[in-house]
Amino acid sequence: MLNVEVVRVDRIPGLALPASHGQLIAFQPSFTLTNAHPPICIFSQPAPNTPSLRVFLALHFTAVHIAISIEYLERSLRSRAMADGSRSKVIEANPIGKGLNTFRDSFEFKHRGLGITGADALYHISGEGPKNSLLDLIYALQGLPVTRSLPSKSNSVNLFGDLLELSSAVNSGNFDIGHIIPLLRAVLNNEPDEVIWDNAYAAVAAFTAFTVAIPTTPPLSAPSLAASFQQTPWLHNTGSFANSTEHRKYVDDVLKEELGPLYVGVPGFFDAYFGSVPGLESVAQAVFDKCKEGDNPLYREESGWQDWPESAKERDVLGWFAPLIGQLVDFAAQKESTYRPRRRPLAQPHKPLQGSIAERKMDVGFVDDPLAEADAKYRWSHILIPGELKSNPLEDRASKAWLDLGRYTREVFAAQPTRRFVLGFTLCGPRMRLWEFDRLGGIASNSFDINEDGLQFVSAVLGFLWLDEEQLGFDPTIITDGNKQYVDIERNGCAERLIIDGVINRTPCVAGRATTCWKAHREGDESKRPLVIKDSWQYPERDEEGEHLRKAAEKGVANVARHYHHGTVHVGEQQDDIRENVRRGLDVTQATNYRTMPPPSTNGHRGSRTGRSSSSAIRRKRSSSCMNAPLPPSKRTCSSSPVKGGKAIANRVHRRVILYDLGVPIYKASSPTKLLAALEGCIEGYESLQSKAGLLQSDISPNNLMVNEDKENPSWPAFIIDLDLAIKEQREKSSGAHGKTGTRAFMAIGVLLDNENHSYMHDLESFFWVLFWICVHYIGPGQGRTVPRFDKWNYLDAEELAGAKKGVVDDERDFLRIAGETFTPYYQPLIPCINKLRRKVFPGGGRWRDPNPKLYDEMREILRAARHDLEGSDLPRNIALPIER
Repeated sequence: MLNVEVVRVDRIPGLALPASHGQLIAFQPSFTLTNAHPPICIFSQPAPNTPSLRVFLALHFTAVHIAISIEYLERSLRSRAMADGSRSKVIEANPIGKGLNTFRDSFEFKHRGLGITGADALYHISGEGPKNSLLDLIYALQGLPVTRSLPSKSNSVNLFGDLLELSSAVNSGNFDIGHIIPLLRAVLNNEPDEVIWDNAYAAVAAFTAFTVAIPTTPPLSAPSLAASFQQTPWLHNTGSFANSTEHRKYVDDVLKEELGPLYVGVPGFFDAYFGSVPGLESVAQAVFDKCKEGDNPLYREESGWQDWPESAKERDVLGWFAPLIGQLVDFAAQKESTYRPRRRPLAQPHKPLQGSIAERKMDVGFVDDPLAEADAKYRWSHILIPGELKSNPLEDRASKAWLDLGRYTREVFAAQPTRRFVLGFTLCGPRMRLWEFDRLGGIASNSFDINEDGLQFVSAVLGFLWLDEEQLGFDPTIITDGNKQYVDIERNGCAERLIIDGVINRTPCVAGRATTCWKAHREGDESKRPLVIKDSWQYPERDEEGEHLRKAAEKGVANVARHYHHGTVHVGEQQDDIRENVRRGLDVTQATNYRTMPPPSTNGHRGSRTGRSSSSAIRRKRSSSCMNAPLPPSKRTCSSSPVKGGKAIANRVHRRVILYDLGVPIYKASSPTKLLAALEGCIEGYESLQSKAGLLQSDISPNNLMVNEDKENPSWPAFIIDLDLAIKEQREKSSGAHGKTGTRAFMAIGVLLDNENHSYMHDLESFFWVLFWICVHYIGPGQGRTVPRFDKWNYLDAEELAGAKKGVVDDERDFLRIAGETFTPYYQPLIPCINKLRRKVFPGGGRWRDPNPKLYDEMREILRAARHDLEGSDLPRNIALPIER
């Protein structure tokens, strides 16, 4: 940082002197700043060889710090604040209107084949693509007459001049174009004019910060053009919603991010998913030949299918589709007498399907009912193959038909606990595309015209009708025998059968860990001691949760779910992963819309590291699928392999963990005092995990904090679950996560803002947010509600969410007012307790700066005192019955 002479500090309004040199001090100008101004930090240091005080301002852009004098700062910001008033009047008098529509249309047209929409498309193109797109944006803004009236951010005549200099810097590659992405996002999302111009000024301010200099200051080097595309991304997932209405306009934005790029035109798709259907090829050919027979055939080579509606309107296509399927089924039965249809098409586009949080409808699909009727009521659990219809072939793209099908797929996954992947189709006009969705996203075949390639259409329809359950994506390792479901494992050298008693939880998402939990017990155990079977899809780079749990149990960790067994699921005699097993080894790098630049979720990809499993194979005749030990080193599936462009495609592996302890989420505690006791027990468990096993759980949320009030249940009275995202406290490199971890609404402010190295202090803050959230959203034990103000927390980006959280806790009067207005009557008595926690977790209303090991005891003491105040009784100790090893 550069040393500069400074005016007398005591003459600067809003400047608070630190207690000692080298300490962070606050600068608050004597006027109001708008959101367009960048964040400000001021540090004090003793000047070299002199006793005088020098003060430095650091504006942080990527990795560059620029120092300017406080006097210059005050003068500059004061003039800018005065300009803001006139700027708002100019913006209001000169609306953008349709002035940027041409750019929006052009941007979407250029990137329509990427499988992803909006500003995120820039992450999936290489070469000069990102730079050229942003230059187009700047030129579009310059074309608006209002830029000649808006004031300059630097020393130009007006904003037009600023944009001219910005475009020159972008064109030369001498600027981090990541600072323009918020502006691009605002334009593409058609945000209000004030938001667009604020982002334009912010981009100019970022550019100005790299070029402004005190005389004699040498020029600063700028980061490389691609720097902003190499940052660790923020992962957002529809499975992380808490107490949400799941309004479609919000869910769709998150779902787009979750799905990432959807790869279409993947070679070999049909053979991979339909090639194993016995007799399909010969029967499809025979049925197609039958369709061409007679004087009035169903299909003519020159015109296609009989009665195909040329307008391709949804209602007309549905009226054509269902009867034709019936005829194809009849023709197939004539060819293959043993054929019995497993399912029928369902066309109820205006009737919501039951079983989803928000009202959801589906255009067309296939249900597990061979006698499906048009007026019957169905649930998402009945939908085997979802479909989406569009009348316009041009809607065969990511923002239209593909996203709609992805939305249906999310509901299917959520309603069917044993589903590993989902097949589906889109029909846009006469163009059909076959799809497969899994825990990495979605891939699809080439599109084909059903009127030009009738045989392909017949093959696809009969394939959908004939696929068995495993081919449809159901997990064959979860076996159904009459009304009984079970899983076979081998533990300590002995075969065991675990009887499934019911589903505990299923995370509603498409791409992600997609955790599913079942309650179970061991066959032959007369006590039927409860066990929990947990399936999830993990990045292979991460340490196995089962290993974390086993080691925690060995070290005597208290109040953390205890290990019973773990392993990697095997299907078809091979490790069940996405790339090789679910996707049959299909190469997405050969997709027609593949680009060498990977999606943000694959940045920071580490080398392969295969975890170890304690389970071993169980061979049985009834299924070729099982859980067993890791493959020998020569056969292990690596986390990634080099592909086109030197990049790697992510993978996920299907892992299964079995636990002793069973409880219910903490928000189901039977009383406020039981809730406080459970929270105290979970904090004790977290500390035990850290101190004895050296692990940070890293995902504190209501569904990961358990309470057990059943005296017949030998599980811990309160305990923590889910070590999927746990990390070693003493670590030298990334945990292997492909982005920030944690459940959004409960993440610590520091993690949201700064991507700080994860600390136990962040997780203790998450305990605070869990208690706060429960008091807002529950009118009684397990009786949840949706609060619009906080529903937004599920959808805000990281920085906005951090700001919203700071607004809750930074001032005690505001916090008490918010709590009084939003806490349910049931939890109003906890306001004093939570306010005391707030004071400890957010000292002085701000984020913690130094770790405080005493915070564990301080939080527990506050919870304990609140319980005494509410019930006036001594606290019971957490005691769990011993477990068999």
